[in-house]
Amino acid sequence: MNVYGEFFTQFMEPFFEGLLNIIKGIGSGIGQMFNFVNYITVINDYKSDLTGMGLVVMILSIILLLGLFAVIIFLIYRGIRTYIKYRRNVKKEDRLIEEIENLNGEILKLKKQNAKFAEITDEDGNVEYDEDGHIKNELKEGESRFFKLSSVDAKFKNTTPEEIHNDYKLDELCERFRNFSASRLHLYYDIHLIRLFIASFASNKLIILEGISGTGKTSLAYAFGEFVQNETTVASVQPSWRDSTEIFGYFNEFTKKFNETEILEKMYEAQYTDEIYITLLDEMNISRVEYYFAEMLSILELPNKKDWVVELVPNVWPHDPEKLDEGKLKIPENMWYIGTINNDDSTFMITDKVYDRAMPIAIDDKCEEFEAPDTEPLKMSYKYFEEQFAKAAEEHQVSDETLEKVAQLDRYVIDHFRLAFGNRIVKQLKEFVPAFVACGGDEVAAIDYLIAHKILRKFEQLNLAYIKDQIDGLIAYLEKLFGTDKTPECKAYLLRLKKTI
Repeated sequence: MNVYGEFFTQFMEPFFEGLLNIIKGIGSGIGQMFNFVNYITVINDYKSDLTGMGLVVMILSIILLLGLFAVIIFLIYRGIRTYIKYRRNVKKEDRLIEEIENLNGEILKLKKQNAKFAEITDEDGNVEYDEDGHIKNELKEGESRFFKLSSVDAKFKNTTPEEIHNDYKLDELCERFRNFSASRLHLYYDIHLIRLFIASFASNKLIILEGISGTGKTSLAYAFGEFVQNETTVASVQPSWRDSTEIFGYFNEFTKKFNETEILEKMYEAQYTDEIYITLLDEMNISRVEYYFAEMLSILELPNKKDWVVELVPNVWPHDPEKLDEGKLKIPENMWYIGTINNDDSTFMITDKVYDRAMPIAIDDKCEEFEAPDTEPLKMSYKYFEEQFAKAAEEHQVSDETLEKVAQLDRYVIDHFRLAFGNRIVKQLKEFVPAFVACGGDEVAAIDYLIAHKILRKFEQLNLAYIKDQIDGLIAYLEKLFGTDKTPECKAYLLRLKKTI
């Protein structure tokens, strides 16, 4: 143990001695500048020898020195004042932004209250009554406060869920979906994009389609709904969306009814079938995603799917929907949420909290038209879909060698950029990569894509001037780990980032 201590002491001694000398040097310099005793000593040594013009030089020297002191003190004073003023302005701006956010929240609450009240009033604000003397739209005896959900119960009451039999593989599914989109919908997609899209279902319930306008983000989600013969539910996000009521709806205290959204209705319906359901949040970042989708992000991340529940109402009423359990709704496992985003001045940035819990897919160009055989849609079983992902995870498990390379890259990024992959991303990698390979893709290509869009994307938040000198080293390290030209997504992103600095 003594040997280890001696080694550590001698090894680190030059560093700490150097650091101490720097501190001493700065302190010594400041002390020397303001050593008035030394100035007085010099004056006393020379005053007897300085006469006439010499005295003038001495006085001018003293005045110059005092002027320099005054300038230094003034600059320090201005610097302190500027910093204090800056901090005050920052605090004022923060408080102002917070007040604006709070006021906007209050305004939206009032708007919602007005909307609720408007359901029972006329144009003049007077409460309306029906022929029986009941308030307009008020819940009647024997009615359910969940009209849409109860209608779903009635729809499936006397029906037996359809058994769906599938025998396709994931690579066949990708080809069929691509050909279906081209032949039936005249929508053309690159096979690489289709593989990314299908493989994303294996690792995340939230998929983000990002890119410039007109590249087919919305149409891709729409086309998949048509392909699986279960129409995609489209929810156009509005700037006013601020909480989960935009997803689930709300209980109207005036009418005693629950205002159900179409998303909620589809969530409830999904529990009756084995089909795949898609909910599209179109232009999802026109409002802050972490406001209205925060509850869903938290729920979908829970490891035990039995805990995927949301409370709609705090109590139980007669005639409530059959699949509500004490006012709680089970979030369906067979539903995925696809958000489209545009990165421009009219939208909000997607935070790391959202990106880390989602699978982003960049669509920055359009595929050329191609001839495709006429392909019919395919009703898909959710259970079989999941079985294929489980089979892919078993047959195309990420090798230990590749995982070690990823771990080495993680350590390199930590050392040079102070960023880490995190357990969440490693888990997604182990689920996404096998699915991508089963879809007909390459293991390294999948890892390349994940690193570029889940890790390197975070570099934009760092000190770009600092990382500029580190980019070439990272590219070289990627080529050393995975081979030359094996990580084109990462290389292209890094070079593009370097060019913008």
